[in-house]
Amino acid sequence: MAVTLSDNPTPPETQPAHEKENIPAKEKDEDCGCDPPKLDTSSVQLYSGSEVQSPVEFTGDLNTNNEIPSQEMLNKIADINVLDSEGRAVPFKSIYTGPNVARRVLVIFIRHFFCGNCKEYIRTLANNITTDSLLQLPTPTFIAIIGCGAASFIQKYQEDLNCPFPIYTDPTRALYSQLSMQRTLTMGQRPDYQRRGTLLGMAQSIAQGVKHIADGRVFQAGDMAQVGGEFLFEPVNENTPMSSPLTEMDKQLGNGNTNGALSTGEGEEKRVTWCHRMRNTRDHAEIPELREVLGLDGEGTPGINKKRWQKALSQRKGTGLSTRSNASIDEATKGGSSGRASSEKAIGH
Repeated sequence: MAVTLSDNPTPPETQPAHEKENIPAKEKDEDCGCDPPKLDTSSVQLYSGSEVQSPVEFTGDLNTNNEIPSQEMLNKIADINVLDSEGRAVPFKSIYTGPNVARRVLVIFIRHFFCGNCKEYIRTLANNITTDSLLQLPTPTFIAIIGCGAASFIQKYQEDLNCPFPIYTDPTRALYSQLSMQRTLTMGQRPDYQRRGTLLGMAQSIAQGVKHIADGRVFQAGDMAQVGGEFLFEPVNENTPMSSPLTEMDKQLGNGNTNGALSTGEGEEKRVTWCHRMRNTRDHAEIPELREVLGLDGEGTPGINKKRWQKALSQRKGTGLSTRSNASIDEATKGGSSGRASSEKAIGH
């Protein structure tokens, strides 16, 4: 993805109002107190591969929602192909249902593979939600990640972040579109999961792009304006019999296309029970919310900034109620009023 600016001798401050309507609003970075770099978007062209994308609106958070996708929609997108780290096409449904797939799968859609904010998210995620903790849950659970760039970036991306979860890509962005994830360059407020400096992240992203000029892949990391979200897939029928892993190899998380490697039979029907769509480029659901939705004990490791950590603890971005969250609420309810507070947080209030 690249941004090209046409020659425009007129300084931005003297341009007509109609030519400045897409200039980003100021957003302060809480660490340095400085404004992020301004981008004159009046002549921006966004590239995804060789396809020119239409300009997007950059001012303010996206007016999106967290409506749960219907079963009709899931059936519609089930056979859309995604690519694995070796460039092999697999249907989207094979990530969350089928033989050797965990019964519960959290699918995380990230931005382009150069995005420093998403790298920080995956790095923090991997440090706070481990494969061991997912295996210890009563219902086998796993995480899968989907980007929107070329499959050739996946292996290096995974190695750099020490990510134990499988990563796929949807370079056509068909899933992003069908699941109503939108496009923006608005940064939004800095989240707790971004634990490295903003300017450092931007510099590293630019440097990574420059490295790929020579091999021609600088434009193949994905649409720079596309934002993602998180979707939790769970069985429609929790009472469906579940078979045991076939071999010890099947128990290894992240092994090939097994995604958690606990056999559930042929194509157990799944539904989305909780989801969140990003409203800006730094708007993934925070780690405490993900741990709560997945049914993990504790909130995870606090970030250095206490204000951002407290916000991550109190704010809930997603909508829905997972089966594990529900089970935790039932246990909390037995203790009295504290159960009500847990319930309100779990459903996104």
